[in-house]
Amino acid sequence: MAGRASAQAALETRRSVLKAAADLASVEGLDSVTIGRLAEVVQMSKSGVIGQFRTKEALQLETVEMVFADFRTRVWDTVKRFPAGLPRLLATCEAWTEYAADPGYPGGCLMTQVTYDYDGRSGVVHERLLEGRSQWRATLRADVTTAVEAGDLPDDTDVEAVVFGLESLASFITPALLLHGDDRAADHAYQGMRRIIGAREKEN
Repeated sequence: MAGRASAQAALETRRSVLKAAADLASVEGLDSVTIGRLAEVVQMSKSGVIGQFRTKEALQLETVEMVFADFRTRVWDTVKRFPAGLPRLLATCEAWTEYAADPGYPGGCLMTQVTYDYDGRSGVVHERLLEGRSQWRATLRADVTTAVEAGDLPDDTDVEAVVFGLESLASFITPALLLHGDDRAADHAYQGMRRIIGAREKEN
């Protein structure tokens, strides 16, 4: 019983350290997430943080993994029950913009922040971001394609342009909110997504 309680306590400590890492990265960038800086924030010894993650790179990667998992829970898990194609695509846009407006991090959407920080770099963080973001683009691409094939979107829909447009709108929600003070940023992005998709009612 004591061993189980100890393991649970260790897991909770790990989660709290990762949440602190994500909060810090959202404001100061992922490069700010170092063993020493995080030990200071969570008021642990450096050896305590090292015991959890071993290296700065491992800590940063686990922070990225936590953000991906949070995104999946709040966006994909919310919409995967909808039929593939236009119904799921529209539900995705709504859940995505709601998440981007309130991701749970003080500096806004960390996925967008980290992507901007690492898109031009090399290394394992870049590769993991590329993998995760590519999977998301493939998910969007599949639903746009299905919507075209079902006749819910025009035959001449440029699928790649739609995916690009959706990502562009979602990525600007954080700066619109935090830099420009636009409290309607999520709604503007959602309406813009609908226009990019070009959704229309099927004729009877």
